Amino acid sequence: MSDSPTSPAQSKADHQRPEHPDFWCKRFGTGVMPWDAGKVPNALAAFVGQRSTPLNTLIPGCGSAWEAVHLAHAGWPVTALDFSPTAVATAREVLGDTAVDLVCADFFTFSGSRPFELIYERAFLCALPRKLWADWGRRVAELLPSGALLAGFFFICEQPKGPPFGILPDELDALLTPNFTRLEDAAVDDSIAVFSGRERWQVWQRR
Repeated sequence: MSDSPTSPAQSKADHQRPEHPDFWCKRFGTGVMPWDAGKVPNALAAFVGQRSTPLNTLIPGCGSAWEAVHLAHAGWPVTALDFSPTAVATAREVLGDTAVDLVCADFFTFSGSRPFELIYERAFLCALPRKLWADWGRRVAELLPSGALLAGFFFICEQPKGPPFGILPDELDALLTPNFTRLEDAAVDDSIAVFSGRERWQVWQRR
């Protein structure tokens, strides 16, 4: 995740680079979190309610971990992951004594002790600079065995400056269709302001 010595991004301080933990530590530390809904999205709640069997779930970029709480209370095994120590501290307060494996680590180098059956996506891909998108696509494919699911919310729009960084449908397809089949694609009716009208709920299955 390093920049070349001549990259303009390299001249920025770490707290100005979204690929660096300090960027997110600053925002969580100051409470500037417009992406934090403070609740569980309707589509995820419906998805969980429709499943008869809990899925071992990874939540990368878990932030405050509201969704991790919901999944754990439904009896799902959950690993909530963030590379910002300040975000992890915030998540720990939200989680309380909820049975969630909360980990401070980098998604691109992390691996679980047993295979994940679901990766939940919410405001993680859109937090990544475009130069890391291909790495994200490869990593979700590596972490999920055949038949496992990638499900969540995708920020579908032309928004090159971020975060959040918008992704176009063809760009998302290019990242995922080599290894996944899309099972669901639906509009989202309860987005928070920063994502309003530009989110899609999607479910992808690892081939």
